[in-house]
Amino acid sequence: MFSHKRRVQIEWGHCDPAGIVFNPRFFEYFDWNTALLFEKALGMPKPDVLQTFGGAGIPLVDTRAKFLAPCRYGDVVEITTAIKKLGRSSFEVSHRLHVGDTLAVEGEEVRVWTARDAEGRMRPAPLPDAIVAAFSKEQ
Repeated sequence: MFSHKRRVQIEWGHCDPAGIVFNPRFFEYFDWNTALLFEKALGMPKPDVLQTFGGAGIPLVDTRAKFLAPCRYGDVVEITTAIKKLGRSSFEVSHRLHVGDTLAVEGEEVRVWTARDAEGRMRPAPLPDAIVAAFSKEQ
């Protein structure tokens, strides 16, 4: 399915005092890459995607990661994010972060497409057909 790849240089602010990336930062990278995945697939930034398709958000409902090797200040990492599975309103995203040839972090997310109900509350809603089509493309 659809994927997005980008390179990021690790900055001092991403690290703990030992110069190693503070683990919660990886979830920030994953969230950022998921937003960029939408932008790449649909040709518009996430706020425009939500407005165009009547979405209220794509909240995270499950996440996990395996930390396999440290990432350090100054490293250039490559993050590959891909749609793993599409459901009716939910979708699974995988993330693989490499430092050179070394797989350093593997992550997974489950997110839900939401819309506002009559009272303005966020509720799960079916993924719009155009999003399903964009994410179903092979690259």
